[in-house]
Order: sequence, then C-alpha cells, then structure tokens
Amino acid sequence: MNVSLPITNPLRIGLRQERVIPPQCLVIFGASGDLTHRKLVPALFELYKQRRLPSEFALIGCARRPWSNEEFRQRMEKALKDKVERNKNEWDNFAKCLFYVPVDLQKEEDVLRLKDKLEEIDQKKATHSNRTFYLSVSPKFYGSGCKSLASAGLLGDPKRSRVVIEKPFGRDYKTAQALNQLVQTCAQENQIFRIDHYLGKETVQNILVLRFANTIFEPIWNRNFISSVQITSAETVGVEDRAGYYETSGALRDMVQNHLTQMLTLTAMEPPGHFDPEAIRNEKAKVLQSARLANEHEPWKCCVRGQYSKGGSQGYPLIGYRDEPGVAPTSTTETFVATKLFVDNWRWQGVPFYIRTGKRLAKRLSEIVLTFREAPVHLFDAAGGCPTSNQLILRIQPNEGAEFKFEVKSPGSGMRSRPVEMEFSYDESFGEPSDEGYVRLLADAMLGDPTLFTRSDEVEAAWRLYTPLLELIEDSPWQLPIYQYESRTWGPSESDQLLAKDNLLWRRP
Repeated sequence: MNVSLPITNPLRIGLRQERVIPPQCLVIFGASGDLTHRKLVPALFELYKQRRLPSEFALIGCARRPWSNEEFRQRMEKALKDKVERNKNEWDNFAKCLFYVPVDLQKEEDVLRLKDKLEEIDQKKATHSNRTFYLSVSPKFYGSGCKSLASAGLLGDPKRSRVVIEKPFGRDYKTAQALNQLVQTCAQENQIFRIDHYLGKETVQNILVLRFANTIFEPIWNRNFISSVQITSAETVGVEDRAGYYETSGALRDMVQNHLTQMLTLTAMEPPGHFDPEAIRNEKAKVLQSARLANEHEPWKCCVRGQYSKGGSQGYPLIGYRDEPGVAPTSTTETFVATKLFVDNWRWQGVPFYIRTGKRLAKRLSEIVLTFREAPVHLFDAAGGCPTSNQLILRIQPNEGAEFKFEVKSPGSGMRSRPVEMEFSYDESFGEPSDEGYVRLLADAMLGDPTLFTRSDEVEAAWRLYTPLLELIEDSPWQLPIYQYESRTWGPSESDQLLAKDNLLWRRP
C-alpha cells in the first residue's frame, strides 16, 4: 500500500524553498584528497545547478601539491566526468569560480599567502570577506590547522568566518575534550561546524518532521507504546582503500560514535520549544547525557564485535578483512559492532535501543525500526500463530522513505489477521531524488546555520557514552573478542544472541 503527496507541479523549482547563500568564498584544505572530488565539489556543482550559489562565489582548493588554477579545474572536471558531460555549459561557467593555492597549513608563510589571495578574491568576486574554511585533512591537523588560521587573522570576525571540521573529532572522550578546548581558543563556538554527513540526509531530518508535525505519532512515541528500537547501518562493501584509516578506528569509532548515535538522539529527543538551532541541539545533548550502555560495569555483556572473513560466490569471491591490502594479518579491528543502550529518562526508561553497523553485510541499508508493544489481548487468529507487532520503519538509505506495518483481516469467512505495509517513498511522492547529504550541509555551513552540526557538548557526551567499550578494547580485548562472520551475511551469530536474550530478532529486510 503506497501513500503519495498531492503535488500538482513536481518540478524542482516548485518544491524547494531555499534560503539565499550570501556572497561567499569557500576554502577547502585537502583539495587533492578523495573527499573533495568525490563529495565536496560534486555537492557544490549541484548547488550551482540548482541556482543556490550566489553569483559572488569562489572556491579555493588548497593542498601541498604545486597545482595551478587550470590543473585543479581539469582534475575536478575529470573526477566529475559523467556530470560534466550532461551539463557541459554549466560546468564551464562553474569552473570559472574554482581557484587553487598551494598551502601547507603547518607553514605560516603559506597561510599568509592564502590570506593575500583571499583579499584578491574579495575584490575580484565581491565576496564581502565571507569565508568558510573546510578542513578536509588528516584529523591530526584539525587543532594546528585552526591555530594557523587564527594566527593569520582569518577567524577573527565571527559573523563572516567559520570553520568546518570533518570527523572523527577526537579518538575518545579525553582527546575530543582537548581538541574542543584548543579549537575554542581559535574561534567562537558559533564559528565551529563539526560535520556529520548523515545529518544532511533528507530522511534523517524527516525524523523531526514526522515526530513533531504529526499529532498521531508524538502521543505514542514513548515507553508506554514502544517496546524496542533498532538502528542499523549496513554496508555491502569492504574496507576498500581505507585500510590505513580503518585499522586505527574500527566500526565503533568510524560509525557508532557519530552517525548512529546522531540518529539515536533525533529518535529519542524531546520536542524543542521552537525550531531553533540551539533549542534542537539542547534536546539532543540531553539524550546523550541520559544514555548509557545496557551494562556499564560489564560492557562485554551488551556489545558484540565482528570482523568479516572471506565469502561471496564462486564467480565473485570476496576476501576477508585480514587479507585486505594494508591490514595486519592478525588484526583485531572490528568491522561489525552491535550494542544495546538505554536512555534513562521519563520517556524512554526501560526501552532497549539496539545499534548495529558493519561492512560486507548482506544488504546496503540504513534504517530505524520502532517496534510497538503487542496488543494486550489476542482476539483473532493470525498467520504464524500470533499477530505481528506493529512497526514503524524509517528508511534512511537507500529507497528513502518510511513504512508502517500493521495487522488487517485476511480475505475469507474467518476472522484471521495478517500483516501489511503502508509505504511512503521520497522519489515517488516528490518526483525527484533527495539531495546528497553534503549538498545540504555545505549550504548550511555557508549560511552559518548550525542546526545539523554537532556542538561541543554533544561530541564529548557521545564519546563518554562509549568510553567503557573503548577502554575495554584497549586494556582487556580478550573480554570483548572479535567474532568472524562470512562476507555478505548479517554478521556474527553472537549479535543475534544479544537480542535473543530479550526474545527479539534483528529485522532483516
């Protein structure tokens, strides 16, 4: 059963009500890296095609390589080959906004030379000294990078300058706290934009609209009606070319502490007093302050770690994680994590939140599953012996949308029930695919809107939440062992046992 919206004109221009980005110069450090050509420049080109970038716009790429403006433009054009071929005229105009300055952030003279270039761009493109600095560099340079920008006087105006910092923001609670203190000596908190690209997804933002714009959901969005919550982010790919980074992070740091925990906060937060960035971030922070591992004193009892082994098919064999280039043959880095949490407040007391993520799983998906309590009395015969619990499933990716599972009468003379699904799809309802997360987040950063960025106390509280697990992995890894699971399955069987203790099953779409 599908639901759709009564849209009479599905053209993009009729659907979007976008805020106007002011004249702007966006500076990307690490412009020679993977993120720039895979995500950032494509997102900016999409904003350009949607006529959402101002005419007074410039992008300056910065890296240590001695490229020229023209070489930078050519490399970006090559990286966006398919998009450029379909929109050649638009690309040619957009490329005129691209510039390149060789910069080593650790060298004062390089940063001062960049400052001179920015003043030149201000005059040439009339950007009014509005500057957004994007640190797409190694995490070890986040603090020193901010210090270099501040020392050059590039962060002095809190209304015209801001800095975007990629994840991971720290490796644990202590390093995140130290990085926050350092960065906040360089810029005010309202200038610091800690990015989490999951928050840029339409379907993640839709959690707020679904909850707080519909009176049918909010009264039942609590412990009295919801029995459990599952949050899953599954990937079918392996570590690919990220082994160097992944060996030092693992799934817990790479996915759980940030992406999945942000989805937890949006699912569990209280209604804000008004739709204001700080009001929303206040409520998210309160969730993290109330959250805890299901067993903080014996955390190995509420967490399962796994690592993918070889699998696939005879025609398409897949190697195991330890056989990947750059991975140690005895690696104990987890590629799968499942854990159980509680949020100790009036709304959620006693409701288990199950979080899992993994690479080389059976299907690519990110979703939130809210399972409602069973009817107190089973009046009707049901397929399978008993009625299926109602479920609300929020599909983050792919096939963005939502579905609701409930019982109806089966055709026939008896009173027998069976489950059906009512579905909403973004593509079908709006006639256009959702923007990639970086499109929204880059626009918000240039607008100075921090709503979808994490605040310092959120980051620290998220790290504090998982500190018992991180300490266990570092100090007593034998208590939280790595279980092998075959590639393209749903992870180690031990993760099923984590839910079986509560007579529950993971949803497997």
